[in-house]
Amino acid sequence: MSYPKQNAIPKSSLEFLSKLRENNNREWFNANKEVYQVQVAFIESFADLLLAQLQIHDLIETPSGKKSLQRIYRDTRFSTNKTPYKTNWSGRFTRATAQRRGGYYYHIEPGNSFIAGGFWSPDAQDIRRIRDDVSFDPAPLRKILASESFVNTFGMLRGELLKTTPKGFDTSDEAIDLLRYKQYLLIRRFRDDEVLASDFLEEASLTFRNMRPFFDYTSEVLTTDHDGLAI
Repeated sequence: MSYPKQNAIPKSSLEFLSKLRENNNREWFNANKEVYQVQVAFIESFADLLLAQLQIHDLIETPSGKKSLQRIYRDTRFSTNKTPYKTNWSGRFTRATAQRRGGYYYHIEPGNSFIAGGFWSPDAQDIRRIRDDVSFDPAPLRKILASESFVNTFGMLRGELLKTTPKGFDTSDEAIDLLRYKQYLLIRRFRDDEVLASDFLEEASLTFRNMRPFFDYTSEVLTTDHDGLAI
């Protein structure tokens, strides 16, 4: 069965998640499996269109919207929360080649929808290279974070912060506020009515596009040496 392309998320997809939140058990889910299959097809279709928009201004190796979508089944093996299903539609798009760093993420959930990107769990070597560059000259990153498009879209850089000064740096460093980041996250939140609006695809695409200056900066830092040569 095929479904029309979705520029916005249909109301029924949010309603399904709300009902799943109230009935997060296998019996209810199995009884509503056909409803789930219809709704997930809508989300896959929307993700296909979002991927096409991303490919206009970036190179993405994720082959389809369906492949971007994360499973609704939760891994409860190491969690105290034993509910079997996620109550959101979420997915990731991976930038192609080692020269393009950072990732794109979408999360659709009643009352908690957002578009995000950045570095959720950077490895120690990557975060050290970024800190070294920022400490040497924080101006390029500060310019990006202060730009009109960044502030209007994301407000500010987000992510978990160290409570102390990172090892190897000084508390008097002029960029100490930036050096304390353990994650580098760009997040834009959406109300339910914005998710259901006809221009949500356009707004989601714009949000991803406005991440590019930050991604271009971090990609250059992580893929070139101090002389600007590829590593």
